Amino acid sequence: MAWDPFGTLGNARWIGGGQWAGKSTVARLLAFRHGLTAYHYDYHDARGHNDRRKALRLSRNEPPDGPSAEDVWVRPTPAEMAADTIRGFADRFEWVLDDLRALVSPNPILAEGWGLRPDLMAPLLTDVGHMVVMVPTDEFRAVQLSRMPRASTFHHDVSDPERAQRNRLERDRLVTLDAVESARRLGVRVIEVDGSRDAEAVADEVGAHFGL
Repeated sequence: MAWDPFGTLGNARWIGGGQWAGKSTVARLLAFRHGLTAYHYDYHDARGHNDRRKALRLSRNEPPDGPSAEDVWVRPTPAEMAADTIRGFADRFEWVLDDLRALVSPNPILAEGWGLRPDLMAPLLTDVGHMVVMVPTDEFRAVQLSRMPRASTFHHDVSDPERAQRNRLERDRLVTLDAVESARRLGVRVIEVDGSRDAEAVADEVGAHFGL
């Protein structure tokens, strides 16, 4: 078990999974319903962890700002991109644990994010019921892309934005499949979100799974 001075990690509930499954929305709903403290992986990863990311690159003799947008989104194959993303989750997970160790709450912390991988979580889980993996079906992912500008628009300056977006979407699909495979191997529950239920109903299912 990782160092956990305030017992926060052992009392946490975890929502991992794929992009565009509604993890953040469900976590927010459950936090308001049950007085939980929600931790949003993507927000911290995109902002609070930047200095640590740069320091890690420097320690590896890499450019502190990382590879170019072309090298990230255009030149590699989606399979290479997915493999690189999954490898990077391990470093980033340690930063998440540092964030969470500093939190103290009389109620469970509810952490959500695609970087909360079942294989990384396994050593922390005293009960696999403390985690759930939410993933969108291919059809629901297409719906999300059609109605969410941040999902359907590629914002980096690259030579071939259409290729970059295709690579990004296929990478996300492969990373999602990896999460499902590892969850099923470890006995972590997988919830497929197909759009047939609203977020409130999905939150009901997740909350019931956690015994809230």
